[in-house]
Amino acid sequence: MVDKQDEEMETSPLEGLIRESSRQSNENKTSLELLEEYWSGSPGSTNVKLENFTKYVTRETLTKFLTRQEVFLKQLEVNGSILELGVARGVSLMTWYHLSTIYEPTNYLREIVGFDTFEGFPEISVEDQRGTNVSEHTVAGGFKVESGMEQDILESVKAHDMTRFLGHIPKLKLVRGNIMETLPRFLDENPHLVVSLLHLDVDLYEPTKLALECLVPRMPKGAVIMFDELNMRQFPGETMAAIEAIGINNMRIVRFPYATCMSYVVIE
Repeated sequence: MVDKQDEEMETSPLEGLIRESSRQSNENKTSLELLEEYWSGSPGSTNVKLENFTKYVTRETLTKFLTRQEVFLKQLEVNGSILELGVARGVSLMTWYHLSTIYEPTNYLREIVGFDTFEGFPEISVEDQRGTNVSEHTVAGGFKVESGMEQDILESVKAHDMTRFLGHIPKLKLVRGNIMETLPRFLDENPHLVVSLLHLDVDLYEPTKLALECLVPRMPKGAVIMFDELNMRQFPGETMAAIEAIGINNMRIVRFPYATCMSYVVIE
């Protein structure tokens, strides 16, 4: 017999979404339910719907896309590659991919490299559990995505590479595993690496601190660090890592007037 609460969780409009359910109003949930029904019942093929995507995606989704475009443009003239720590289903990683192919189609040196376990958080440190109202996802395995997501992202890249200028030269790479192990190994294997944009979305203290310590020395003036959970009580580890690795008063942390969670720092 299925418990009623379990049944509600299975059919929740928030199921699988990377967001804090405790901060979603009933109106948010109802809107998501309506959009899912709308997509299913709306006329047209999948390609037709994707071509008209603004009918189906939420304001929040479009907001995040705009913030990423703004950050991308700030580092457009800086030499280096884009590293993203915390890929999940690939929405931001593929945003960097598309923006690079649009704004700089001949820049084959700008690689897009994504790091993730694709199995959720490997472990949680004490720094990630300090304070009050820590995220419900801050547990081992938190934010785990569907099986096969790494290959799914690569299938997307394969399709888009067919029409990308210089598409025969690989542009996007995925590095699977615990970042505490894979990032140092990647740097050993790629001593040439310069980083123009570092997107930190691992939420946790240890991998964020490691990334800042290892990658900031590889970032020239004008390069950008993008934070996803800075100054968020749900994920204290990211702020603590930034304080210890760089120092908050050593950075000019810029927020977006139209977006709440994401912020960035330009290396000066």
